[in-house]
Amino acid sequence: MDIIYYVVPFIILLGILVFVHEFGHYLMAKWSGVQVEAFSIGFGKQLWGFTDKSGTRWKISAIPLGGYCQFLGDADASSSTSDTKELTEEQKKKAFSYQAPWKKLLISIAGPGANYLFAIFIFAAIFFSLGKIDFPAIVGEVIKGGAAEKAGIMAKDKILKINGNQIESFEDVRREIELNTQEKISVELDRNGEIIKLSFPLTLLTPEPQTGTSAEENKPKLMLGIRSVNIFEVKNEQMGIGQALIEATKEVWKVTDVTLRGIGQMFRGQRSSEEVGGVIRIAEMSGDITKDQGILSLLMFMALLSVNLGLINLFPIPLLDGGHVVIYLIEMVFGKELNDKVKDGLFKLGFTLLISLMIFATWNDIVRLVHRWFV
Repeated sequence: MDIIYYVVPFIILLGILVFVHEFGHYLMAKWSGVQVEAFSIGFGKQLWGFTDKSGTRWKISAIPLGGYCQFLGDADASSSTSDTKELTEEQKKKAFSYQAPWKKLLISIAGPGANYLFAIFIFAAIFFSLGKIDFPAIVGEVIKGGAAEKAGIMAKDKILKINGNQIESFEDVRREIELNTQEKISVELDRNGEIIKLSFPLTLLTPEPQTGTSAEENKPKLMLGIRSVNIFEVKNEQMGIGQALIEATKEVWKVTDVTLRGIGQMFRGQRSSEEVGGVIRIAEMSGDITKDQGILSLLMFMALLSVNLGLINLFPIPLLDGGHVVIYLIEMVFGKELNDKVKDGLFKLGFTLLISLMIFATWNDIVRLVHRWFV
C-alpha cells in the first residue's frame, strides 16, 4: 500500500508536469518551423512509443525523472550540442541550431511558460468551480529555539484561539501576535481532537523578510515561532471566470515570490539549506497528500510544483532553459553565436552544478526520511 500511495502518485504527478513543460517547447518549436524528432516522458530505454505523421517519435521511457524534446540536428536531448553534418539544405531550415536566436529563445521560454499557465489553469478551475481558498491556522513547522517549541507546540497542531480570540486563518495568528501586549500569550490548540491550553512568553526572533519592507520592520521582534503549511480550506464564494483567472494569477505570483524569498534567505544564511529537497521529498509529499487529504489537495500541490518547475528552469544555469535564454540573449546583442568551446565549457559547468545540487537534495531527503521513520 505504501508503494501505491508514494510511488504511483509521484510518477503520475511528475509525468503530467513534465509533459506540460515539454509540450510548451513542442508547440513553440512547431510554430517556429522547427522539426521535433523525439518527445519523451522519462529518460533511458523506451518502454512504449509511436511515430506521428510529421516524423516525431512520442515515447515513454524507463526512468521517470524528467523528459525532453529533441529537435532536428540536436546531438543530445538537452539541445546543448548539435550534429548537422549530414543534413540537407532543406533540412537545415527545420533544424534547431540553424534558427535565429530569438526563435531559440522563444522555444526555451515556452517550457517554463507552459508550467506557469498550467498552474494558473488549475487555480482558476478550483476558484471558479468551488470558490476561493484560505489557509487555516495549522502549524506546518516549529522554529527551533522559538516560543512555540519551548511551550510544546507541535507540527499539525491547529490553533483555535489566541488570548481568547477566535482564530480562523494563519493571518489571524499574525494579527493577534502583533497586537499582543501581555507578558504571556495564551494559546488554545486542537491536537488530534484533544484540546490543549497553553500560556507562555513570546521569544525574540528575526522575521522572514517581506518584499518592500523596511530595515526597521525586519528587526528582531517577539514572535510565536511557527510557520504555516500548505493545507487549505475552500470558501464557498462564487467567482466568474474572469475574476477566477485574476485571482489564480495573483496566487501564482505569491508562490513565485515566496519561493524566491526562501532561496534568497538560504543564500543569506537566514534559512537552513536542509530545507532543499529533491525527487524523494516530492514523492514523500505527494504520498502524504494522497493518503491524508484527497484529490483537491493533490491538484493544489500539482499547481505549486508546476510553478516551482517553471521557475527553477528559468534560473540562469547552463543546461536549464534559463541558461539557454542567457546564451541566446548574448547572441542577439552581439549578433553572432558564442564560441563552441565557450558553450561547451558553460554546459559542463551547468552539468556539474546540477549533479551537485541533486546529490545534496537527495542527501537531505534521505536524512529527513531517517529522522521521520527511525528517530
